[in-house]
Amino acid sequence: MNAPKRDEYERLRKAASVRHRHLRYTATSLLLLLAFLLAPLAVVAAWVDSEVSDTDRYVQTVAPIATEPSVQNALTDRLTKRVVDNVDVAAFTAAVARTLQREGAPPQVIEGAKALTGPLKNALDSAVHDIVNKVVTSNQFAEVWDDANRRAHAAVVKVLTGKGSSAIQAGDGTIDLNLGTVIDNVKQKLVDAGFAPASKIPEIDKTITLLHTDKLNEAQDGMRLLNVIGIWLPVVVLILAALAVWSAPAHRAALLAAAIGVGVMMIVLLVGLAVIRQVYLDSVPTTALPQDAAADIYDTFVRFLRNSTRTVLVIAVITALAAYLYGPGRGARWIRSGAAGGTGATGRAMARHGLRTGAAGRWLDAHGSWTTGIVIVGGVLALVLWNYPTPGAVALVLGIVVLVLALLGILAAASGTAERPTAGDQPVIRPG
Repeated sequence: MNAPKRDEYERLRKAASVRHRHLRYTATSLLLLLAFLLAPLAVVAAWVDSEVSDTDRYVQTVAPIATEPSVQNALTDRLTKRVVDNVDVAAFTAAVARTLQREGAPPQVIEGAKALTGPLKNALDSAVHDIVNKVVTSNQFAEVWDDANRRAHAAVVKVLTGKGSSAIQAGDGTIDLNLGTVIDNVKQKLVDAGFAPASKIPEIDKTITLLHTDKLNEAQDGMRLLNVIGIWLPVVVLILAALAVWSAPAHRAALLAAAIGVGVMMIVLLVGLAVIRQVYLDSVPTTALPQDAAADIYDTFVRFLRNSTRTVLVIAVITALAAYLYGPGRGARWIRSGAAGGTGATGRAMARHGLRTGAAGRWLDAHGSWTTGIVIVGGVLALVLWNYPTPGAVALVLGIVVLVLALLGILAAASGTAERPTAGDQPVIRPG
């Protein structure tokens, strides 16, 4: 091939290579963009799916609501008012006055009986409040709450899909809490305490509205969709991120970009949850539920979603750090050099004291890349198989992975094959 043809061939080859790289960059960018946009939705979808499909998880989510002091106070005040309002104290004192009048009691006594309406109502309110408070703050109430929610796990399905019946119900533009069991328990406690007329208290409204919204139907449609894709959407996000890293001309840089992008989206999701919290609090009238009780209910209900978001954020940060440490940066080289020097010095010190690993150490030294990859993959599998990992679980797995890698490095350096030469000395080769 003459020179002009060779130059033309090189020019065309370089042009094709540039176009190929441009296509790879474009594909990587699109895949990363899709992964970033779907990552928050995947976390929310997985949380919704766990709440709907896992009864233990749902009960674990709602159990603290029954023990929140703000919620207990709100329930005590609401139930006390409903019970007392259904007792006609004025009619009772009027009947007493009429009876006294028929029996010929003095006018002062009759008027005194009528004047008992206010004091009796206050005394009744205080007595009922004390009994209701004992019921609501008792361990029995918490157990009844957990048992009712466990047996009626359809509560979550009811809220998200509008189907079924449970303690928590979706009404016409509202989400309501049914307190029928609690009210019946309070009436029985009043009777047991000697207040027999409580058994004649008529049926009253047993629901408390937790949320008013004219968008409930749309929210339910969205939740139903999330429930369907709850299992697969996180898998899709992982596949998109993996394809982006695989298709990128620079795999490490793509992994770093993917980790940073997912981390940023998790921060956005946490901010979004804070905004939604304020929207929720603004939507609940203080006449329906005190602000502190509403805040505690919201924080309790979404705490696992927050934990999942923080867990993914921690994993993203760790992945980004790992991608950086495997790079050519000065800081990364210094850290790698320091770690290798520390494990190497420890291993050589062991070998000098007769604790040589011999052939096994030489094998570890020759297959360092493979063993490192296996340990990292093992850590990833541990997190995948962990049931609802938390940031603490991620930190634990990371610590174990780092410890194992350090031990492998020490064992490889303790093979006794070579000692680091000192100034002026020749390298010394020692048998294993």
